Amino acid sequence: MADLTITVTIDDTDQKCMKNDLLDIDEWVQKAVIGKVSNCWKRFQQEWTTKLMNDETFTDSIPSNKTDFVDLVTARSDYKDRATRDAEAQG
Repeated sequence: MADLTITVTIDDTDQKCMKNDLLDIDEWVQKAVIGKVSNCWKRFQQEWTTKLMNDETFTDSIPSNKTDFVDLVTARSDYKDRATRDAEAQG
């Protein structure tokens, strides 16, 4: 999977509103995304550490770095991302 670039368009009115509170809109957006990534990682790590520890068939060590951990989990046959889980729940 390649790096993801996201562009956000904010109209003039919303820019004016945001500039009332923010010194730098782009900096705020960047920090908001970093915060969200951090929270998602914490939930991902907690959920899957528990699942791996409770899986009697999993006998390997749990990776200590983020990249290896995410690669291990997302390669598992029981891993489903949010879109897949939502689609299955919709039936």
